[in-house]
This record gives sequence, structure tokens and C-alpha cells, in this order.
Amino acid sequence: MGMSAGGGGGLQSEINVTPMVDIMLVLLIIFMVVTPFLQQGVTVAIPRDMNSPDVDPAIIKESSVVVSIPADGQFYIGKDQVTKEDLGTRIDKMLKNKTEAEKIVYIKSGVGVAYGTVVDIINIIRKSGVDKIGLVADKKKKGAAAPAAG
Repeated sequence: MGMSAGGGGGLQSEINVTPMVDIMLVLLIIFMVVTPFLQQGVTVAIPRDMNSPDVDPAIIKESSVVVSIPADGQFYIGKDQVTKEDLGTRIDKMLKNKTEAEKIVYIKSGVGVAYGTVVDIINIIRKSGVDKIGLVADKKKKGAAAPAAG
């Protein structure tokens, strides 16, 4: 008849994709877990502005100098917490071997940080001989309502 009894030990000409799918799913899970840890620096809730310019691609480089101020009295360079007094010397060390065009310091300040604190940090950075200072802000989503003034 149509089928013969027994094992039918012939060769299969189809590709078994199950192991490949298993490997791809494991890789997907690994990338999903690792991706949040690749973020540089300290997370800061920064102000939003609708008309802010495009993001400078140099800010995400590992060699860029980013000063984060998540709250008054807390200062970070990258992920390292520093005191206000040590900020100038740390910036000098990081910018020592850079050309004038590469000497840019970015400041990420939290929403609740006092204006005077940010100005003090800008003055410290300028005393280190840096003329290019970038202030980081988030863009508002188009159509988002502005906060009510009152």
C-alpha cells in the first residue's frame, strides 16, 4: 500500500530550523537585557523645550565630558560622583589630550536644580579653559500641552 511498515530510515532533505530559532530567541533576550546598561552617565530628569536644536551626536561618545547635576549638591562626571571642588581638576584631566575643537563639556541639569548651581558649574568649567559648553534639554513631543503658568 502507500506506507511501508518499519522505521523508514531514509535521509531527510528538509532543514531543521528549530535549533536556529532557539538560538535567535536567546540572542534577542540577551540584547533586551543588556541594552539598558549601555546608557552613559547618570539618569537626570532634564527640562523639555519644543524649539531646542537637534542633539549633538558627540554627547553619546564615551570620550565626551558630561557633567550631570540630578539634584542640588550632587555632581557627576559620567557615572562617577565628584565634589564641587574636584570638578575643575577632573575636567582638566579629561580634556588634557584633546584638541581645541574637541574641548566641549556638556551639562545635564535636573528640573529641580537651582539656577545658581548651574551657573556655578559653568564658571568652574570656564576657569578650566573650556569655552564650548553645551546645555542638554529634552525635546517636547509635538502636540504635547505646555505646563500651565500660574
